[in-house]
Formats: sequence, C-alpha cells, structure tokens
Amino acid sequence: MKILGIESSCDETAAAVVEDGSRLLANVINSQIDIHKVFGGVVPEVAARSHLEVVLPVIDKAVRDAGGWSEIDAIACTTMPGLIGSLLIGSLTARTIAVAKNIPFYPIHHVEAHVYANFITSAVSELNFNNLPKNQPQFPMLALIVSGGHSQIVLFHDYGNYELIGQTQDDAVGEAFDKVAKILGLPYPGGPSIAKAAETGDSSRFYFPKAKMSRKYDFSFSGLKTAVLRSVQSEVGVDHTFPSNELHARLDERTRDDFAASFQNIAVQTLVDKVVVAVREFAPKSVVIAGGVAANQELRKQLRERLPEMNIEYPPMSLCTDNAAMVASLGYFVSRKIKPADPRDIEVLPSISMTKTAWNLSENLAK
Repeated sequence: MKILGIESSCDETAAAVVEDGSRLLANVINSQIDIHKVFGGVVPEVAARSHLEVVLPVIDKAVRDAGGWSEIDAIACTTMPGLIGSLLIGSLTARTIAVAKNIPFYPIHHVEAHVYANFITSAVSELNFNNLPKNQPQFPMLALIVSGGHSQIVLFHDYGNYELIGQTQDDAVGEAFDKVAKILGLPYPGGPSIAKAAETGDSSRFYFPKAKMSRKYDFSFSGLKTAVLRSVQSEVGVDHTFPSNELHARLDERTRDDFAASFQNIAVQTLVDKVVVAVREFAPKSVVIAGGVAANQELRKQLRERLPEMNIEYPPMSLCTDNAAMVASLGYFVSRKIKPADPRDIEVLPSISMTKTAWNLSENLAK
C-alpha cells in the first residue's frame, strides 16, 4: 500500500510516498529556514504564505517521483498540532485532492508521526539514503520525542496504543536551544548552531543545574535557560538590567563555545537521565528518539554510552526534522486499523495532545 504523506505544520512544506510503512519511494522537502533566519525564529504569517506558494509543486514532484497518481492508495496529512495557518494550507490542499480524486484520507498527529521516521528501513536508490535503520522498532517501545515545541517520553505498547509518561512543564528542549543560541549570538535555528560551537568548547567549564521535578519523567528547561543567561551576565560583568541581546558582543569566541558546550551537555544529560530510568522501569524491546533534536550528535553519543544494551538505531538527519515520510509511514499503520476520514469534516487542531488523536475514537475503528 502506497501512502502520500503531506506535512506543513510549521516551516517545512513536504510531501513523500511510502510503501507499506517502511519503504521510501519519494521524498520532497521545501525548507523555509533561510527565510526565517532574518527574524531569528518562525513568523507564522510568513510561513503560511510560503507554504501557499510551493505546496502544489512539492506534492506534484513527490507523486511523479513515485510513478504518478495511479500509484497512490491513500493520503495522510498532518492536521494537528502546529501553526494554524501552516496547517490549513497543507490540510486544505490534501483534502481537496482526496475529494477530487476519490482517495482515502487520514488525518495525522505531527508529534506522533515523528516517531515513525524510525520505521522507514529502505528507500529507492535515487534518494541516496544509505544510513536508514536496518530494522523497525519492536513493541513495547520507549520513544523520546524532542523538538522545538515538544519534549516527551512516550511508552508504546503497540501501534496506536501508547501512554505519555513524561513531558516538559515549560520550555521544550529545542526551544531552550533556540533561546540560548540567541543569548550567545549564534544563528537560528539554535540546535545546529549550538552543536557546531560546542565541538570546540569545554563542556566542563560552566556548571548548570538540572531541574528537580515532582514527577520523575517530566522535564523543565526554563530554569536551565535562565541559568545560562545569569552565568553569561556574570562572566561579562553586567547585571540583569543589561539587554540580553547585546551580551554576545562581550563574549570572546572561546568563552561562547564553552557556554554552548556546557549548556548542551546538561540539556542532553537531562534527557538521557530520564530515558535511562524509564528503560530500567519498563524494559522496552526498543528505544527510539524522534523530532528535530534527535539529530543532535551529543544526544546520540550519550544514549549509546549509557544504554549500550539497547542497540539504538537512528533515522537520517533529514528524517529527524519535519518531513512527510514520517507522516506517510504513520498513515499506513493508521489505515490498517482505522476507517478513512471524510475530508469534508476534518478541522485542523493547532494545539492537541498525542493522547487525543484518531486512535482514541472508537467509532473510527475499522470493523
């Protein structure tokens, strides 16, 4: 079964075709990073306009690469959560196509979809994916989902049967990376720029505390971000009244890189600490990481070192950030258990938990 996936929840316009949830036949991503760098973050109105300009060419290329519309058995599209304008562009386009071509339609939760990048184990040679996971994860599966908007630990018992056991109570880890990067004068997006600066930095030079939480699998990164800000202020000899956007001008390159490395080390340790405890408690057969921060090499390194027995495999970098392959893969597994939705009735949901998706609606379960 070949699923066309469509993704437009934030600042990437993407379309992909995946066969049987595991084989990638086409993958097209139009990124807006260069547009939003000027603003130091995603501007929702600008993102929506950019989606509108490219969504049809992106879908058309993905479908042509996969052999044409006659090859497409169903459409899966991100309809939740995300920026409302961005979601509307992709959703309206996908739903219109589904109605016009009489193709089954499946609404997809963006955060859940990130996990399914780990289920793509092969691709056509033209896509040059040589570093895909060799095997699909097994259930029970523990997923660490980390991105600019989400930091969660989810225990999957089966497809669509999962429980959220921990999540951030304030900033997501990717958001913390972006904010610390701004303090240090590093470019947006913060994750890659901090990781690059940290390569030559001393991660032991500056001490930052880990947040203590009442629920053992929850996260907090707001305090860590503030600790970095106060430490930078102290290092350059100013108080809290000094404009934070001018601090970086007083940092030399070595000190900046040491701050980046020290912050990244503690942020990653915070994530890995929770995963290790969860592995000991729940004994999953597989551990996966998902979301944009899953591309962070320090995170992968610390997980390998502290969980050598799990033999964790990782998606390629391009399938960690927003893409439509993950949407198409999840769409396949949804289609095996749930009836298609009526495209005319679907609304976008800019803010909704993974625990409130189509999997939970018993009336949608296929007979």
